[in-house]
Amino acid sequence: MFKKLTKLILKQMDPRDELVPVESIAHNEHFRPLYLLIKKRKSKRIFHPDPYYQHTRFTLDDVLLPGEDGNHREPIYQVSSQFTLTQTSVDQAGGGLSISFDPASAGLQGAASLSNEFSITVQKKSISQESLEALRTEREIDMDHSFIQQLQRTDIELYVVTEILEASEEAVYKESTKAGGGFNAKCYARASAQGTRENTQSIVVPKGCTLAFRLIQIHIKDGAWSLGHIPKKVKVIRSLQGEPLSGKGIVESEVEKNCQIFLKFSSDLLLIVLNTIKAVMTDKNLLEELSQKMEEVPEQNDGYELKTESPDLQGLFSTLQHSPRDRVLLLAEGITYILDALHELMEDQLLLLLESLERKIVSQQLKLVENLLTPHLKYGMQPFHVDAELLSFPHVEEQMLTIALVELSGVQLQEDGSAVPRDQPFEAVAALFVALYALNLLSGSK
Repeated sequence: MFKKLTKLILKQMDPRDELVPVESIAHNEHFRPLYLLIKKRKSKRIFHPDPYYQHTRFTLDDVLLPGEDGNHREPIYQVSSQFTLTQTSVDQAGGGLSISFDPASAGLQGAASLSNEFSITVQKKSISQESLEALRTEREIDMDHSFIQQLQRTDIELYVVTEILEASEEAVYKESTKAGGGFNAKCYARASAQGTRENTQSIVVPKGCTLAFRLIQIHIKDGAWSLGHIPKKVKVIRSLQGEPLSGKGIVESEVEKNCQIFLKFSSDLLLIVLNTIKAVMTDKNLLEELSQKMEEVPEQNDGYELKTESPDLQGLFSTLQHSPRDRVLLLAEGITYILDALHELMEDQLLLLLESLERKIVSQQLKLVENLLTPHLKYGMQPFHVDAELLSFPHVEEQMLTIALVELSGVQLQEDGSAVPRDQPFEAVAALFVALYALNLLSGSK
């Protein structure tokens, strides 16, 4: 929810797309001015156009030697005036869905509404250019610092936060899904198709919480340091031939590049990977642990050791530990890509995907979501049509489950096959497509 809030705020405040949203409220304090970040070793994802930055827990001051007088000059901060952002939105879809059965038929009637609400007072805080220049000329990098020594052995890029957007007062973000007849993830699968259900979630944003940041690269050589470039976001993804790809082509090209490596391995190994992925989909902490371990594998050039206290990860780690390095690198790369997509989905969606696996409907859902990836979804907000046959399932619960799954990615499906996008959902639908593609491939579905 926090990531959704920061993106909503930046949509209103940052039309030039210069700030990077903070994705986890748990680590927001490590994205303040003068904090050091590193760029993760991964390519940009179509479902995550921003680069991946990781906090280091160090500030620039931590790794600088004292000045000639032995004193630490206090940095000068520039603070903007406070201003309040308020949003209350409701998206509603009504109507019914006719689901054909053989020999009988059944109807599912209902209406759905999704709403979000927040009022938050924010301000910008930045380190002045004069302070940065003073630090650069007066104080050198401590080349004996353990973090700097570790960094020098890699080609990881180092950045410093120069500006943030922070909450000036405590705020509450609320999100509600109300459904009649089964348009909600809370009434999927084994639940009744009748009645009205409402699910409301909220998150408290504390005063001083960092919501977004701007950063600049730092170059280090022999104790001296200089300021590099400000990262720019890439808006257009091109094919290998240099021509722009359609929305569907962009996603398919990327997912095939990152997931086809699994076809090189045995069905037994794929089952181990699948069971591990399924386990982390129900445990956020486990998902974080697996992501971290897989990202660390390429950096361990002198051998690697995968340890965990979780029995759900032990099978995969044991297999990787006794595999050739080239094989481990391929698997770590593919697993990291899948986990990145899962990070973009909501918790309800992960549960819906697990239910879909049990019901063996992932293959049909994949075709449906693939049908959604049209230029209309990427470049416009107008309703468009998908193949209505892809909305037909043997059981009404599977129909409800699939509608809920897609709706949570920002697209409402109507009875006639029309799709109504909300709030430019291309990235969210792309992440769902990647998750379905991976699960379908690993499970050997047809």
